[in-house]
Amino acid sequence: MVLKKLGLCIMFVFVLILAGCWDNKDINHRTMPVVLGITKNQEEYKLFLQVPQAARGQVRTTIVRETGSTINQIIDKMSANLESNVDLLHAKVIIVDRSLAEEGMKDLISGFMRSRDVPSKALMVISQNDIEDLFTALENQEHSEETVLLDFFEKNAGWNPQIPITRVWHVYHSIHSYTKDVSIAMISKGEDSLCEFVGGAVIKNGKMVDMIDSDETLLYNAFNDESNQGKIEVMNEGSVMILGNRMNHDSKIVNGRPYFHSELRLNVMVLETKEDASREEIRKALTALLLERYDKMFSKIQLSEADILGIGQYFRKELSREKLKNWRSKYYPKLVFTQDIKINIQNEGNLRMPADEGS
Repeated sequence: MVLKKLGLCIMFVFVLILAGCWDNKDINHRTMPVVLGITKNQEEYKLFLQVPQAARGQVRTTIVRETGSTINQIIDKMSANLESNVDLLHAKVIIVDRSLAEEGMKDLISGFMRSRDVPSKALMVISQNDIEDLFTALENQEHSEETVLLDFFEKNAGWNPQIPITRVWHVYHSIHSYTKDVSIAMISKGEDSLCEFVGGAVIKNGKMVDMIDSDETLLYNAFNDESNQGKIEVMNEGSVMILGNRMNHDSKIVNGRPYFHSELRLNVMVLETKEDASREEIRKALTALLLERYDKMFSKIQLSEADILGIGQYFRKELSREKLKNWRSKYYPKLVFTQDIKINIQNEGNLRMPADEGS
């Protein structure tokens, strides 16, 4: 009798467990796009999905397009028209049309975070060209693989130190932050390749307000402690490759005006020299080149009141939360920003520099 009751209890437990899985779908009945493209025409969104399909032992992709007033409505339409349910939880890259970025992505990003249908760690990208052209090129490309766009941003694949890595949650955080904006990588359809990196979009409160070039995004990455290793800088005196970088910062407020000092330390390797340039000449030339870029970049973002360097976060001890609410409009425009560049020529290859000939 006891065994019979125990058996009934076990069966009851199994029934309860199985009942919780009634809405699960088999992986073979789910469509899991890797890349999403989003544009907007007046009040309607248009969504592009790059969907992998297995055929004859190989993976090929197809592009699915649909329009609607909301992203969730579009996904619902796609699921109804496809033989599988659309699952966005495996999306790796989200490409937004430039016109939509300039209009503002606040509602779009908030919708992603609220519904949790799209992973918050998905990479954000802005297309310089019409997004329709980009996905048409992707669809028509021979032997296209589902990871071709993802590899462009993978650090173990096609990523370069001047390409910013910005995810959905970074943009969402910046929208709700008083002191931190972001830059998103901008790409265009390439002539010989699928896409080309053209610079970084300056995003303020979820809206694109300006753009920095690839050289300036390198400094942006360095400021955010991203490695610049492997980047080659070319000057009239020669060329060097960056081996490592480190940043130090100091902030203070004097008579209500913020002052910020930044120091960039670079370890470099000399690749080639021109006209017997000495080590000191190369160091001075590289320092002048980087300082000029810093001045150009900061003047641009300060004019836009977009703090993509997150300098305002260094003043949290000096300014109250109420004052930080006005950081972008009141304090940031009058910020005095200075920087030093320290160059350490760590490696000269197999050649002796002219300045060392007497040693």
